[in-house]
Amino acid sequence: MIGEPQQLDLAPWIKRFPGEPGTATIVFPHAGGAAAAYRNFARALTAHGVDTFIMQYPQRGERLADPPAESVTDLARDMLDAVDWAGLGPVRLFGHCMGALVGFEFARLAEQRGVGVRELWASASQAPATVAGSRPVPTTDSGLLADIVDLGGTDASLLDDEDFLELLLPAVRSDYRAFNRYTCGREVRVAADIHAVGGRSDHRVEPDLLRAWECHTDGVFTLTMFDGGHFYVDDHLDEVAELVSCT
Repeated sequence: MIGEPQQLDLAPWIKRFPGEPGTATIVFPHAGGAAAAYRNFARALTAHGVDTFIMQYPQRGERLADPPAESVTDLARDMLDAVDWAGLGPVRLFGHCMGALVGFEFARLAEQRGVGVRELWASASQAPATVAGSRPVPTTDSGLLADIVDLGGTDASLLDDEDFLELLLPAVRSDYRAFNRYTCGREVRVAADIHAVGGRSDHRVEPDLLRAWECHTDGVFTLTMFDGGHFYVDDHLDEVAELVSCT
C-alpha cells in the first residue's frame, strides 16, 4: 500500500505520480518531448511503488511561453531549483536521450548543493563526453522533421498536421540547440551509480556510446539492452519500470 505522499509546493509543470516515501524518481524527457509522453511510464513506475516526478521543459505544455534554455546545464539547473529535492532523500534520475544528459548535469549540480542522488538511468543516450565529437543535430524545419521521422516514436499522422508541427518544432529546435552547445570532458564524474539502458535496434545510440557512460561515475556502472529501437521503452514499460525500481 502506498503511504501518504510528502506534501510539496510543486510548479504546475511538474507532474507527480505518488508512490512510497523514499523512492523519489525524476524523469527527464527526450529532446522535444513533453511530460505527457511519459505518463504511461510513470504509471508503470508507480505500480512498483515509485514516487515519480516528470519534468516539463520550456517551449511546450504549461511552459509554452517560457523562453528556451540556452544549455543542457541551464535545463538541469531549472529542474533542480524547482523543488526542495533534498527533503525527499536520495533521488533516482531517469533520462531518455537528451534527458539523460540533463539528468547527468542535474546530478552534478545536486552534488554541489548537497542533494543526494542515488543513481542515474541513462536511456538511449550517448555519454556526455561523446557529444562534442558527434555530428550536430539539425535545427532547420526540414532538418528537424527528417530527424524526427528517422528517430521514430511519433505518430506519422501527426507529422502531417500543421498545427501540431507549429507546437512541436520550436520545442525540438530549442532542445537541439542546447544539445549542440553541450560539452563535457571524460574526467567529469558523479558519485551516483550510472545504469545505461538501450534498444538493440537503435541505430542512433549504439552500445559503444552507452558503454562510454562508465567513465562518468565513481560508483557502479551497468549496461542493459532491450529489444527495440530508440524508443524501446514504449514496448517494455513494465520491465524497465521494474528494473529502475528494484535498485
